[in-house]
Amino acid sequence: MRHFPIFLDMRNATVVVSGAGDVAVPKLRLLMKSEATIKVYGRDPEAEVLGWAAQGRIVLSDRIIAAEDLVGAKLCYAANDDAVEDARVLALGQTAGVLTNIVDNLGDSEFITPAIVDRDPVTVAIGTEGAAPVVARKIKADVEAMLPASLGALTRIGRAFRGRANLLPMGRIRRDFWTRFFFERGPEALRTGGAQAAEKSLYDLLGEHLTARKSEGSVALVGAGPGDPDLLTRRALRLLHEADVVIHDRLVSRDVLELARREAIVIEAGKTGFGQSWKQSDINAEMIRHAHAGHCVVRLKGGDPAVFGRLDEEIEALSEANVPFEVVPGITTASAAAASLNVSLTSRGRNSSLRIMTAHDMKGFAEQDWRGLADTGAAAAIYMGKKAATFLRGRLLMFGADGTTPVTAIENVSRADQRIISTSLMELPKALADAAPNGPVLILYGIAPRDAVQMNITEILTGAR
Repeated sequence: MRHFPIFLDMRNATVVVSGAGDVAVPKLRLLMKSEATIKVYGRDPEAEVLGWAAQGRIVLSDRIIAAEDLVGAKLCYAANDDAVEDARVLALGQTAGVLTNIVDNLGDSEFITPAIVDRDPVTVAIGTEGAAPVVARKIKADVEAMLPASLGALTRIGRAFRGRANLLPMGRIRRDFWTRFFFERGPEALRTGGAQAAEKSLYDLLGEHLTARKSEGSVALVGAGPGDPDLLTRRALRLLHEADVVIHDRLVSRDVLELARREAIVIEAGKTGFGQSWKQSDINAEMIRHAHAGHCVVRLKGGDPAVFGRLDEEIEALSEANVPFEVVPGITTASAAAASLNVSLTSRGRNSSLRIMTAHDMKGFAEQDWRGLADTGAAAAIYMGKKAATFLRGRLLMFGADGTTPVTAIENVSRADQRIISTSLMELPKALADAAPNGPVLILYGIAPRDAVQMNITEILTGAR
């Protein structure tokens, strides 16, 4: 992040603008939304600039800027549409210790002004560091449409009420209070009865929340998908935004965890093969403890919680503890893996069924219907098979599988560092040993990438999506 976003206090601040022509006009329109004193220096000012000066909205001097004009200023804009003059202004600003922006010159500017959605006092700033202005405009349009025009008025009313709202305990109850005001009671009251009715709705809501019983906690058992945050369901995203506590396993990516509410307690309760792990009973106890404390808990699991996620054990523990829960499915890794290969998991003429299996169970390597899997055309998605390649090959060959059967191992499915290892059953252990994957690996037995005929049998493709 080259440009760090901040909100600058403009009370009693002075902003200096060098230039009074058409380049300066858009910046002046934006600056006049603030509480700053705006001093403009430039010859041949635009008629619009002259009008603002006549209205007292800016202080205009019909001359070029001088060094003394920057004394005490907080920001400076060089908007002369003249590279030499703008460079001179930048030098003046640097000498005076005033941050300076050269309009339409990202490389030489000391700060940039983002695209802004204004619902004063709610302000949304959008920046792309100059890389994609069209993206910033699209985001701005989307946010403008998403935020009702009444939001600013409701926020001002709510701000005056914050002291009274502090009577509510911090956490979920207080968040529920403000959520209901801003998105349920407040907008309707403001629409039908104006500011006075909106303020009354705050008192009514406060009374309801003060007399309500202690907030009841709950647990959502949520599938985080294979790792790409774009593959989260909308419900999973909403629950992450609302969670007081997030308990996640090691398969959940950092990018997904970044979407959790900033104030949430985030606990890694991972399990890793052949290494240190949380006990399932400890994870159950942690969920129950936080739920009994009134917290909204998200138990976040990689992929889909119903696929090798020990979902039944957690449901049983929550039920016995009388903790309300819900299950939110996610995109399972097998589906995402097939998508990254541009193939389907089942296909007429190739395989009419698919086995979803694990290479490990509670006793070690898991036994399967090897005879059925060895049949021509059989296909399987094998989870947790990274350390079991030799075992899998041995069992399948023992029951008659063809050693040339295509096998594709995908490390870090759907993530930026995904790797595809295309091989055969006979070569699977060597291919995995050569690739030495560090991340989670899914093995698709009997399924090859769409372009496998052009690939060397043990070629490792990096960054494939």
